[in-house]
Amino acid sequence: MRNFEEEIENLKPPNKFTFLPWLLMGAGGFSNIFTGRAPMPWLGGIGLLAFNSLYVGIVFTTFDRRRDKDSTLPQRMWVGLAAVTFALAIGYGHSWLLLFPLLSLALGVASRTRRMGTLLFPLSIAAGVVAAFRSDDPWDALSVGYGTMISGLVTITILTLFGAISQLKATRQELARHAVAEERLRFSRDLHDLLGHTLSVIVVKSEAARRLAPRDLDAALAQVADIEAVGRQALTEIREAVTGYREGSLATELDRARSALAAAGIEAVVEESGPPLPSQTEALLGWVVREGATNVIRHGGGATVCRIRVTGADCRVRLEITDDGSGVGCETPGSGLKGLGERLAAAGGSLDAGPAPRPRQGFRVTAELPLEEGHTS
Repeated sequence: MRNFEEEIENLKPPNKFTFLPWLLMGAGGFSNIFTGRAPMPWLGGIGLLAFNSLYVGIVFTTFDRRRDKDSTLPQRMWVGLAAVTFALAIGYGHSWLLLFPLLSLALGVASRTRRMGTLLFPLSIAAGVVAAFRSDDPWDALSVGYGTMISGLVTITILTLFGAISQLKATRQELARHAVAEERLRFSRDLHDLLGHTLSVIVVKSEAARRLAPRDLDAALAQVADIEAVGRQALTEIREAVTGYREGSLATELDRARSALAAAGIEAVVEESGPPLPSQTEALLGWVVREGATNVIRHGGGATVCRIRVTGADCRVRLEITDDGSGVGCETPGSGLKGLGERLAAAGGSLDAGPAPRPRQGFRVTAELPLEEGHTS
């Protein structure tokens, strides 16, 4: 299967030189002229010159990429080629009848831009009638008509097939570019969320260790140990983010949020209710908890309490994060919250962030996601 796909990939589409060797089918007319078997050879020579010129013109014009796609020049040239073909075939007959398959081939080339394929069947019938008129053998009429039909069908089929292959290649390249862009966006979101939260925790715990060091060395060393653990965990998560396999547990993120908020002197109040959540939903809500806790630590504006409430009911789960700070600097959601909003929207959910309504104060982040039917009972 793989070899077949590679062969398809390596196939080169027909070009303007592909159809030129078929002009040898008209060699019988040249032979009749040079051997003197054709009456008025000068007229036959002019006719063959006109036929070959129009045929080459149709092929070259159709395959010219600089030509306007709406141009009808190849079709108008084909009409002239048809007139010359019928004149030569009716006037001379015999080997000159082989010009009909060439006319059909030119029709297949010209029909790439216009729906001229409907002319193929009546053209084949007309070629058979002319052959029957100019030949005593009834098989000549059948063979000329059949050859005319097959020549046009094969040409149209091959060109249509290669056109479809070209479009598929272009579509696949576009999908590949889109996949690369999506992966870059995913990685940038993951990296922003991971490093933003981790660095905030490291800064907070470093400040706590600095404050505790003069009076309580053991407590300061505990904070330093936490910093080391956070750093190691961050390295693991970054590796997982790079490979795209990170799916954090909501419980784990809630525990980390408690620890980070406590180190910043903020009490974390967590409330959970509702059915167990699917892993994908937990992963998305875990990102929200991580980003929400980081925003409270960074921009809480003197917050002392952060409430995290998870409730699941009516086929949806709702996560709400609020604090009692002034919310300075958070009136407009940052890139982290915007990225989370895009993630949740892709999963059929929503994210709302902004100052909490009065009389409450602080900042509120609300996320909602749909629950699968198998997880609502």
